[in-house]
Amino acid sequence: MLRWGILGTAKIARERLVPAIHAANNGTLMGIASRSQESADAFAKTQGIPLAFSSYDDLLASDEINAVYIPTPTSTHIEWSKKALEAGKHVLCEKPIALHAKQIDDVIAARDASGKVAAEAFMVTYHPQWLKVRELIEGGAIGKLKHIQGSFAYFNRDPNNMRNKPELGGGGLLDIGVYPTVTSRFVTGQEPNKAFASVERDPEFGTDIFANCTLRFDGFDASFYVSTQLAARQSMVFHGDEGFIEVNAPFNAEVFDAVTVTLSNQGHSGSQSFTFNGNMQYTLQVEAFGRAVEGEEVELFTLEQSVANQKAIDALFASGESGDWAAV
Repeated sequence: MLRWGILGTAKIARERLVPAIHAANNGTLMGIASRSQESADAFAKTQGIPLAFSSYDDLLASDEINAVYIPTPTSTHIEWSKKALEAGKHVLCEKPIALHAKQIDDVIAARDASGKVAAEAFMVTYHPQWLKVRELIEGGAIGKLKHIQGSFAYFNRDPNNMRNKPELGGGGLLDIGVYPTVTSRFVTGQEPNKAFASVERDPEFGTDIFANCTLRFDGFDASFYVSTQLAARQSMVFHGDEGFIEVNAPFNAEVFDAVTVTLSNQGHSGSQSFTFNGNMQYTLQVEAFGRAVEGEEVELFTLEQSVANQKAIDALFASGESGDWAAV
């Protein structure tokens, strides 16, 4: 059993990863660290965690823990990923793992030096709905893929939320733009070669609150918009010359809506629906990570894949600043 510790009491840890680790068949949640003993004790008591630490460094020094999940603010992900690896812990770091692609090289070096497993927490890549979409596209179910269309939006103007603080890595592209990007790459097995984006920033916060994006691949484009100040919506559509695939709840599966993938034929005269309710993607992610630690052959989202994904996000930011296409 992998013995997990969590650095911080962030909402995603409390609502997603704590239940996921508790439910995993190959891991146990041993410790929580916070910036005060009182906070750590309270979190541990309510979440059924045996050990509570008053600092992240104390948790990393514990022999009772051999893997950590890092849900700290985005701007600190590289720092704590490196420290955890140097302390001899396996690392699952919340997305995005970095503000810029080149920063991930330091984590790769720390991973290689430590011999530990390190991965960015793209839970969507472990959900069977995305494995099905990839299978359908690879199998020619929609013919030749010509266009991907996506959206991901929520409304949040809380000034105290890290998503509205640029110094912490807030903003729409880093928080949610990574999802249409990673799923497009995941199901096609291809990398974009250039990017274009128009980006709107909040005059008060300075964060990007709306981005209309295009990633150009060989033979098809992926177009999507993301926003932190629009009504909640998420969708992904993969359109080919013989049919199209619609993903109903692409990113927050089990939460946003029913988890259904629909395949429609060329004339829209018939369709097939594939339902995947009851698959908890965070638990699947934790279990896959644990199997990788045990040395099993697992399709883990690698740090090298993280670099490729972040290069696309970097290019979208660069295009938003220049007003022109940017190379990925």
